[in-house]
Formats: sequence, structure tokens, C-alpha cells
Amino acid sequence: MIQLLFSLILAEMALILIFVFKTPLRKLVIIGLDKLKRGQAPIVVKAVGSTIFVVMMSSVYSFLQIRGRRNGDDAGDGGELTPTDQILAARHLLEASLMGFSLFLALMIDRLHHYIRELRIRRKNMEAIKKQSRIIENGSKSQDEVKALESEVTALKEKVTHLESELEEKTKEASEAEANASALKKQSQGFLLEYDRLAEENQNLRAQLQSR
Repeated sequence: MIQLLFSLILAEMALILIFVFKTPLRKLVIIGLDKLKRGQAPIVVKAVGSTIFVVMMSSVYSFLQIRGRRNGDDAGDGGELTPTDQILAARHLLEASLMGFSLFLALMIDRLHHYIRELRIRRKNMEAIKKQSRIIENGSKSQDEVKALESEVTALKEKVTHLESELEEKTKEASEAEANASALKKQSQGFLLEYDRLAEENQNLRAQLQSR
């Protein structure tokens, strides 16, 4: 019994050391405990723990009963315990101490497993929140870029409208200049015709003067 309790305590201490240091073995142990806590395993563990607790209380009661013999009728001379009673008392006390210590270590392992699992879940949630915040930041950046592009497009549209208005004005000015040019051309043609007529009349007058 004592050897079994020592082995159990050493195994529990090894598990606690595995939980304390972050190694690949800790991940395997956590996965194993996660699977162990599913199904009917927790009921079996509670039943074993309850049995150990009952046996521990029985050992404590036996130890107290032996110690109580000091003042009883079965005590030896001077109220001292016999060597046999001392050995039995020491054995019961050692068994009770080992069982209590094993239960305490089992509770520590359960709590450490729970806290490590909660820590992993919170880290995953934090990573998910960070990813969402990054996506939101990228979305806000893209929205800012879209707004900047929209403002650039608006400015370009205004420039195009301004250029179109300038083009219309230049077209009007060109059409007016063309109309003036055509009018001047017609006027110059009229002047040329008038010049030809005057030149012909001048020649006729000279011819008449020479004939006289």
C-alpha cells in the first residue's frame, strides 16, 4: 500500500513538473487529460478519489484510536504505547499522510490542467481578436484609399468639365474667326471685282481719249 502511494505521488509530481515547463510532452499530457475527462472517466476518477479519502479517514481514525489507548485500560506501564502500537500508529499516520498528499497533488494537477486549458483558449481568442482588428484596420485603410480615389476621380471630372467648357469656348471663337475670315474673303472678292471694273473703265477712258 505504501509503495503504491509513493509511486502514485511520484507520478503526480512528474505530471506537475511537465505542466510547469513548456515542452511538447505537456501538449500530449493536456490532450490525454482532455480525453480522460470526457465520458465516464470523471466519474471513475471521483469514485477512486472518494475511496482514497475514505481509506485516509479510516487510517486517521485508527491512528487516533491507537493514540487514545494511552489513557485507556489497554495502555502499558506509565501510559506509554507498546512498540507494536507505535509501529501501527506510525504506519497509519504515514498512509494517511501519503493519501492526503496524493489527493492534494491530484487536485493541483486538475487545477493546473484547467488553468492551462483556459489560458490556451484565451490566447486563441486574443489571436482571433487581433486578426479581426487587423482585418478591420485593412478595411479602414482600403476605405481611405477608396475615398482618396473617389476624390481624385471627382477632381479629374471637374478638370474634364473645365476643359470641355474651354473647348466649347475655343470652338466658338474658332467658328467666329472662320465666319469673319469668310466675310473678309467675300469683302476682298468684292474689292477685287470693283478693282477690275474700275480698271476696265480706266482702259476704256484711255482708249476714247486716244481715238480723239
